[in-house]
Amino acid sequence: MAQYVIATTKSWNIQNSERLMARFPEDSFCLITDKEKLTYELLVKLKPRYVFFPHWSWIIPAEIYENYECIVFHMTDLPFGRGGSPLQNLLVRGIYETKVSAIRVEAGLDTGPVYLKAPMDISEGSADDILRMISDMIFEEMIPQFLKGELVPYPQEGEVVSFKRRTPNQSEIPGGLTQRQLYDYIRMLDGEGYPAAYRDCGDFRIHFRNAQWKEDTVIAEAEFKEI
Repeated sequence: MAQYVIATTKSWNIQNSERLMARFPEDSFCLITDKEKLTYELLVKLKPRYVFFPHWSWIIPAEIYENYECIVFHMTDLPFGRGGSPLQNLLVRGIYETKVSAIRVEAGLDTGPVYLKAPMDISEGSADDILRMISDMIFEEMIPQFLKGELVPYPQEGEVVSFKRRTPNQSEIPGGLTQRQLYDYIRMLDGEGYPAAYRDCGDFRIHFRNAQWKEDTVIAEAEFKEI
C-alpha cells in the first residue's frame, strides 16, 4: 500500500481529495488542511511516496521538500509565469490559453523540473469557476498519473518570465479599460479568498462580482459600502 499526502485549503480541493481517496481505496492518503499540521515529523511517520500541494499559499519548509518528493501545481506554462497570482497576471495580460504545470518543489520559486503539463482555457468564468476546473483536472487527470506509475521530471525550458504576487490595493479597477478588460478584471478577483474588484464613488466603495459580458456590455452585481 502506497502512502500519499495532500496539502490544500480550498473547499473544492478538499472535496476532490475525498473523491480521489474513494477512487483509489488500495492506497493510503493523509489530507492536511492546516499549514501548522504540515510538519517534517509527521512525514517521517507517514513516509509518503509523494506530497501533493494543489493550491498551497505558504512556503514549504526545506526539510520537507529536500527529503520528500513534493509536487506543486502551477497555472502557467513554466518557465513562463513563475511567481504569485498566476490567474490574475495572465488575465491582465489578455492571456486566455495556459497550461497547468506539475513540478517538483525546490528552493527556487516555481523553478523545479516538470512532470506533467495540461492545457487549460481561462477565457470565461470567475476565479472560483476557473480554480474549480483546474482542481478537477488535477485530481481527475494529473494526480492519478502519479499514483499509477513512476513519472520522471524534466528541466524547464524556454524564456523565464516572472510574475509578482498582487496586493489587495490592486483590486481597484483602473481607468482606460476596454469592456473585455473590465470583464476580465472583475472575474479574476471573484473568488474564495480574493478581494473583489472595486471603484470608489463619493462616500461609497462599490465592489463588483458575477460579471457577464454580453454584446460588448459588462453586466455585474454591485455592492455599495461606506468608506
